Amino acid sequence: MSGDYRNLIAWQKAKRLALDVYRCTRMFPKDETYGLSSQMRRAAVSVPSNIAEGKGRHSHKDLVHFLYQARGSLLELETQISIARGLEYMDQPAFEILESETEEVGRILNGLINRFQVPTQKPS
Repeated sequence: MSGDYRNLIAWQKAKRLALDVYRCTRMFPKDETYGLSSQMRRAAVSVPSNIAEGKGRHSHKDLVHFLYQARGSLLELETQISIARGLEYMDQPAFEILESETEEVGRILNGLINRFQVPTQKPS
């Protein structure tokens, strides 16, 4: 597929979200280094990574597959952010920023999926 993944708004915003997750999880308790903090970081990095990988594929079908993978990782991250807030590992303002960013990336991903998804053929 033509074009650079770095030009996609979805990738740019997902990368910013991943950086913000890293900054936020620095403040988590040390005993969470290999727990929730690590899971959040992996899920956050997975979102822009899957967008980039999908953009590098040769078909819209492959792109959509990786956009779905990115969306799955994003939903995983949303859940983890909610758990982290429930455990009071982050304050309300930090939670609201991450929540807003995940919602925005989700809307953009859904739009891309709808744009590139190949319609299924209906039987005659």
